[in-house]
Amino acid sequence: MALTPHAVTFDAEDAASLARFWADALDLPVRDGATAEFAAVGGQDLTYLFFAVPEGKTAKNRVHLDLEATDREAEVERLLSIGATRLGDHEEGVRWTVMADPEGNEFCIVQTH
Repeated sequence: MALTPHAVTFDAEDAASLARFWADALDLPVRDGATAEFAAVGGQDLTYLFFAVPEGKTAKNRVHLDLEATDREAEVERLLSIGATRLGDHEEGVRWTVMADPEGNEFCIVQTH
């Protein structure tokens, strides 16, 4: 029996705010009923869940999202305009940009060929 991903879950200081960022980033809707304690984005194939936790982020993510873009730099600029932070670039071989969401969760934008 194979496993199928159902959701990606984020710990958050403010679940609704972080969900709005990711909804804008991924062009998906925030589900009705979002609060500072819980919010959900998307839901057709994969749901992104956001739960408020009392402790803040203290270290680098152990797991992160790699998101593909046909125009990496344009996508990076769009994400910066909605609240992301650029952390670094890798330009050899497969090119990617490391970014962080407004609460510091790292993710990468990968240039597709």
